[in-house]
This record gives sequence, structure tokens and C-alpha cells, in this order.
Amino acid sequence: MAVLPIASYAQDSITISHSHEYPNTFSSGSANVQQFDNESRKYNDWAVSIGGGPAFMTFADVTSFYGDKIKWGWNAYASIDKQINHTFGVDLQYQMGETKQQAELVTNPAAGIANAWTKYKQVSILGDVNFSNLLRRVDNNSPYRWALHGYLGGGIMSFQTELIDNDASRWSTNPPRIPIRNDQKFEISSFFWQAAVGLKYNISKLVDVEARVIYINSMDEEFDGGGEGRSLDTPMGDRINYNLINESYSDKAMSFTLGLSFKLGKHDTHLAWHDPLQEVYGRMHHIENTNVDFVVCEKGDADNDGVCDDWDRQLDTPAGARVDGAGVALDMDLDGVIDLYDKCVTVAGPLENNGCPK
Repeated sequence: MAVLPIASYAQDSITISHSHEYPNTFSSGSANVQQFDNESRKYNDWAVSIGGGPAFMTFADVTSFYGDKIKWGWNAYASIDKQINHTFGVDLQYQMGETKQQAELVTNPAAGIANAWTKYKQVSILGDVNFSNLLRRVDNNSPYRWALHGYLGGGIMSFQTELIDNDASRWSTNPPRIPIRNDQKFEISSFFWQAAVGLKYNISKLVDVEARVIYINSMDEEFDGGGEGRSLDTPMGDRINYNLINESYSDKAMSFTLGLSFKLGKHDTHLAWHDPLQEVYGRMHHIENTNVDFVVCEKGDADNDGVCDDWDRQLDTPAGARVDGAGVALDMDLDGVIDLYDKCVTVAGPLENNGCPK
């Protein structure tokens, strides 16, 4: 029962009861403990990105590639990027563009070559994986400026399409004809997903340049301008069913963009360009390859008692006197006469009697 309270209070706890308190540094093993807030960050982790380039309707019924011709479109994006750690980030992205397509109905030669276009706007959330920080050799001490990124995510979009041919889908009043048109609004039913691969180059601590290849899966049969559905149950029959050209039920597009990322913050390094394992290996390499000259008794040992003056508590110890670890002359019987001059080392006595009792 006497030991129990001693054992209880001997265990120093590292738990804290308030958010402004810090763990006990002796128990936690770290003397560099501080509250984690914006002021304690070491790296920038926000960025704004913009980019643009050509876009094509690639895997669909009505495509940007017909015969030996290429119908060029465009794509542009802007995003707010948050880096979670050195390998993963999240982007909130707005994207817009236009693709141009052509197709021909085998079942209706009178239609000729149909021309279509698609204008789209998209809002999405993307996960950003830094493959270079996952695959790079961390024992390489040299700085790196290239990084391979992968993006995957989804969102909702709106789009407008139009298709015109020489037969049923054209502007005409006699007989009455109108082009095939679609107008998809922003809503849950317009969900799409996309993936991208980007190669980034670190120009400076403020700016990155990136080349991306973006793949867009519309999850929609109408995205290429081919019209609504695949049914032949229409007055025009197979004369307007462009969605039957191939078996694909989801139209897909691709774009090739060149963009800039503007890194926000006051620090010299962005978190995406920092690899903690490389830093650890770099410090280990530095320690292993640095010759450290240890200086013993930097201030010397003035009294030659074997205890350096750096921590000697008695700098004028008489020559020949035995001392403790602090450089203080020993006095075994604590009578005020050091053992060097004490004739009775184990029995206390006055100085005038050489440390022996009278």
C-alpha cells in the first residue's frame, strides 16, 4: 500500500486536457513540440491551376476523326488545388470546351456526311496522385524538378449539341426539317467521370508548368450530338439514328492541355515537391559523410584534477587531492577538511587538529 501511490505518481502522463496545452516533452521523447496551425506549417499546400489545349470526340458514334480529316476543338480548365500530403491532393475543377464531329449513316446515303458540334461545361472533384513521390529513389540526394501526376474523379456537366446532314437533320420548311439538337442542364443525371495524366516541371517556387492528357467519359449517349436514344421507333426510322453507328453507349472525349500552376504561400517549397523520405536519407548521408572533431576540455583543466573546466565546480583543487565527478575535493567524514589534509579520514575533527577529534 505504501508503494502504490509512489508507482502511480511516478508515471508521468503525456495526455492533455486542453487544446492549448502541449504533451510533456520528456515523456513523449520530443523536445520540438508545438501547436499545429497555419503559422507552424513548413510548406505551401495551396495552388491555383489554369490550362487549355485541343479537344476531340474520340470514342463515340460521331467523332472528330472521319476519314483522313481531323475536326479540331478546344478545352480549358481552372482549378483550386489542395495538397493533403506529399503524394496526394484534391482539386476542385471547372472545365469547358467544344468538340467538332463528323459521321456518315450507312443506312441513309442521302444524308451524306453529317457535321456536329458539342459545347460543354463541367464541374468536378479530382484526386491527384504524385506518382514520382511514390516511385522515386529516396536515396538520391539531388533535387528534382519533374513529377508525374495522375488524376481521377467525377462531377456534373451541361452540354449543348447540334448535328446537321443533307437529309432528315437539316434546316428546311418544305418539307419541315430541323437539325438534331440536345440541351443537357446541370443535374445529377449529367454525371461524368474523367481521368488524366500530367507531367509537371517546377519552374520556380511560385510556378509549375504541366502537360496533361485528359480522358472524359460522359456516361451519356447524346454527348457526341447523335441525338436521343438508339430506338428506330421514329417517323424518320433509320434515317436519323446516328447513335447506332457503333455499339458504344457512352460517348468519350479527350483533350491535350498545357497549363500553369501558381503555388500560394510564403514558404520556399510546395508540399508536392517535398519527399520526407528523401530528406531523411539526405540527412543520414550527411551525418555519415561528415567528419566531426570532438573537442575534449575545450576550456582546459587548470587544476589538473582530471575534470574539465567546462563542468568543474572547483577550479582550484589542490594538487594530489581526490575529486568527485564535479571536480570537488573529497571530504569523506564531512568535517570541512579535505581528505588530502585529513589525518582521520573516517572520523570528523577540527581543522586545527588536522581533522582528528581532540
